[in-house]
Amino acid sequence: MAENKDAAMKTEKPELKKAESIKPAKAAKTDVKAPEASKAPKAHKPDKAPKEPKVKGLKIAYEKRKALYAYGFLAIWIIGTIYFFLRPLLVSLWYSFNKTTVNLGYMGTEFIGITNYINAFRQDTDYTEALISVLTETLWQTPLIIIFSIFIAVILNQKFKGRTFARAVFFLPVIIATGPVISIINGDMDTSGYSGGAEQFSTMFETDMTGALMNFLGVYNISDKVTEMISTITSNVFNLVWDSGIQIIIFLSALQNIPYSAKEAASIEGATAWEFFWKITIPYISPMIVTNLIYTIVDSFIDPANGVMTIVLNKASEWEHGYSAAMAWAYFLIVILALCIVLPIINKFVYYEV
Repeated sequence: MAENKDAAMKTEKPELKKAESIKPAKAAKTDVKAPEASKAPKAHKPDKAPKEPKVKGLKIAYEKRKALYAYGFLAIWIIGTIYFFLRPLLVSLWYSFNKTTVNLGYMGTEFIGITNYINAFRQDTDYTEALISVLTETLWQTPLIIIFSIFIAVILNQKFKGRTFARAVFFLPVIIATGPVISIINGDMDTSGYSGGAEQFSTMFETDMTGALMNFLGVYNISDKVTEMISTITSNVFNLVWDSGIQIIIFLSALQNIPYSAKEAASIEGATAWEFFWKITIPYISPMIVTNLIYTIVDSFIDPANGVMTIVLNKASEWEHGYSAAMAWAYFLIVILALCIVLPIINKFVYYEV
């Protein structure tokens, strides 16, 4: 029996040893893995993207926003042009084909076709005479203003003491060219409430030396038309200066844009001042000559003091709006026709630098 117990103990011991050897091994494994698990880095969680600030209003691209700003500013001009220019223009065109009557709250119209236009040229002799007079005055005044403006601009472009003051003097009429001022200067004080002193003030810009000089030269009574034209030109010097302010400024800016290389090349070639003027100055400012020509013609035609504009305004003040509109539209078409004749001729002599 004792031997059997010893044999059983021997057989159990290796099993216990096996079990003991297995348990620490498992424990060892767990002991090894535990620090590794503790040392293992934690999974990196992605950072949340920062929230974009909320933009108040509409989300519009910068370029589109600039375009909208531009359209917003243009809209003011477009609305004003349509309401204050195009609408009255079309209404006046409609009135020109109608006999108008002023009624309470509206303008009555009776369509009569081109009768107003026929009456303006066939029955109203004052209108045709005034139209011929305006065309004649514009024909000789326009070249005179252009030549005078170029002459003064060339002088003002030179370097001399008091040049800024001289430029201001020639541009001053443009600033103060109001109806009452020019009326006072011309001796018309009817609207100012004072009847004395206007004639004395206006005589500062007139002279009687022209007749004496023409008598001295023996050309006073050669031709009544020539004498009248020379007297008008010389006695109206102030109005010539008054009407040349814008043209002088435009020519002055053109003269200042002549490249220095052209001046240097002309001086190297030995060009005189006269040659420089005709071969350098005139070609470079010729585009501005066209601009000033258009401006001068239009400014002469729309002058309220000329005969045609006086008749048109008087007819409108007499409530003959249809007849007045017909006269104005006929005058407008004549102005356009004059520009269409003059511009192609002048444009042939214009130098455009490419």
